[in-house]
Amino acid sequence: MKIIVYGLGIIGASVCGALKRAGHSVYGKNRSRQPIEIALQRRWIDGAAIDYEGADIVILALPPRIALRELDEAKFPNGAIVADICGVKKPLEQVVFSRPRAYRYIGMHPMAGKETTGITSASETLFDGANLILTRNEKTDESALNAMIGLGKEMGFGRIVESTAEQHDKMIALTSQLAHVVSNAYVKSPLTEHCFGFTGGSFQDMTRIAGLDENVWTELFFLNKVPLCKEIDRLIHCLQQYRSALEQQDEGSMCELLSEGKKFHNSFKNIKTD
Repeated sequence: MKIIVYGLGIIGASVCGALKRAGHSVYGKNRSRQPIEIALQRRWIDGAAIDYEGADIVILALPPRIALRELDEAKFPNGAIVADICGVKKPLEQVVFSRPRAYRYIGMHPMAGKETTGITSASETLFDGANLILTRNEKTDESALNAMIGLGKEMGFGRIVESTAEQHDKMIALTSQLAHVVSNAYVKSPLTEHCFGFTGGSFQDMTRIAGLDENVWTELFFLNKVPLCKEIDRLIHCLQQYRSALEQQDEGSMCELLSEGKKFHNSFKNIKTD
C-alpha cells in the first residue's frame, strides 16, 4: 500500500514517521524542499511525491483553505482514500460532497501537537496514546472508514472516536479553539512583561498555547465561527458572574460559583482528555 502525505509540518511529518514505523510505504509531498530532505534523513519517507499517482491513501496535512482547494481540484487516483487532518470538518465535507468524486473521503483530526511548529518539532511517537477523531455521514464509504481506523491503531492512537462533522466542529470549538483564544488573550495583560519570578504551573498552563500560528488559526476560527462565537459568549457570561460577585463583595455567590465549577471539573477529570 502506497501512502502519500502532503504537507510536512509538525503533524504531517509525524504522520509520516508513525506510518513508517508501522511498516508502510510512505511518500512526502511538500511545496518546499527542505522538509522533504529532513524527512528522508530521518527515514520517515521512502521518497518525494510530485503528484498522487499510484496512491492508495492520501493524507492532506495542510492549512484549511489549501486543503479545501486540493480536495476540490486535485486529481486523486480512482478509489483512493483521501483524508485531511484539518481542525474543522463541516466546510471541507460540504465541498467534498458537493459533487461526485472518484476518491473516498474521510475527515481525520489527530488530537495531538506541541507549542512549536515545523518538521523539526515532529516525532514518530507524537500520536502514541492520543485521541483520533474520524468523521462520517450517510455518504461515507464504510471500507474506507475501517481502513483509516486500522491505520490509526497502527499509528499508535489510544482512542479513536467516530463523529459527524457538525458534532466535531461544535466540540472542537470548546476543547481546542476556545482554549487557544483564551490563552492568546490572557497574555495581553501589560503585567505579563513584569511577571518574571511570579509564575508557576498555573501561568504556564494558561499560556502554553498562546504562541499559535496566527494565519492557520485565523482560518480555523473563521471556518468555525458560529460554534466558536457561542462558546466565547458562554465564557463571557460566566466571567461576568464572577466579576459581579467581586464587585458586590458577595462571598457567598463567589463560593457557590467556584463550587459549581469544581463539580463540573470533578465530573470529567477522570476522563482521558489528551
